[in-house]
Amino acid sequence: MPQLDFSIFPSQFFWLCVCFFSMLFIMSKIIIPRIAEMIELRREKIDGNLEKAAEIKTKAEEALEKYRNALQDATNRANQEILKTQQDLQAMIERKQSDLAAKLSSEITESEKKILNSKEKILAQVDDISSEIALSVLDKLNLSDPNFEKAVKSSLKE
Repeated sequence: MPQLDFSIFPSQFFWLCVCFFSMLFIMSKIIIPRIAEMIELRREKIDGNLEKAAEIKTKAEEALEKYRNALQDATNRANQEILKTQQDLQAMIERKQSDLAAKLSSEITESEKKILNSKEKILAQVDDISSEIALSVLDKLNLSDPNFEKAVKSSLKE
């Protein structure tokens, strides 16, 4: 086995050191700085994105709060308008009901007056009609007597 031959061991050790240190130099001067630079760029980009996300989240929360406030204000205004409209409608209903009650009351009063007048006219005519009926009955019964006529008229007046 050539690896265990001690005669070539120093030369192998020399070339091992040359290769190791050359690789170490290349890694430390070229490859590791590039990797570190890429990692730093990624970290900066991620941090920037996180900051932007935090700003966007803050703006979104502010917009949501403004939306909720605007919605609450609109709801309050709508409720006030509904309440005002209900009050206006209630006042209008009460006004119309009182107008209708007054109108109906005046119509009832007028109707009662008409009925009373009609009743008085009819009652005034009842005496005349009843006397005429009584006289015509007496006529048909051939009981025409002036005393009967006077008696009928006097009984109707009482």
